[in-house]
Amino acid sequence: MTLPHAMLNYISHRDHKFMRRVNRWPAPRWIRLWALCATRGGDGWLWYGMGLMVMLFGGAERFLAVGAAALAAATGIAIFLYVKKATGRKRPCAFEPHCWATLLPPDQFSFPSGHTITAFAVALSLSHFYPELTVGLLFCAVSIAASRILLGMHFVSDVIVGAAIGILLAFGATALVA
Repeated sequence: MTLPHAMLNYISHRDHKFMRRVNRWPAPRWIRLWALCATRGGDGWLWYGMGLMVMLFGGAERFLAVGAAALAAATGIAIFLYVKKATGRKRPCAFEPHCWATLLPPDQFSFPSGHTITAFAVALSLSHFYPELTVGLLFCAVSIAASRILLGMHFVSDVIVGAAIGILLAFGATALVA
């Protein structure tokens, strides 16, 4: 067994073990509501609304900010669509049912988390232009990422890789437009 293969097996084993624990956890009602709201916000309406607010009230840098966020998000969507099909990793809900979340996944593949890529790409792109919003934007991005795990849509490694891709895309997009 090669080192990369052994490492992937180790990560997969840990992902499945953690997934089983999360899927069997009867979370308190407030966590359920928070996770559902966060994941629905990550479906796009939160970022579209944020873009509209920036366009209306964002000052002189609004076009650069929205342009960087849109570039990072669009690139992220292209990347996750390609990588999901290339890897073909099944979602946690394909292995074990969740004890309280009954959401249907947007597609059948898990790796990487598209919600997380988009959340970090947009949040960090906008944070570059509006540093006073960084805490709130990062709270939204982390909430979306955590909700994908809590709702049984993604494994931990899907979300970690998604966050890393989103961060890189945000830095790249802001470097290009700024």
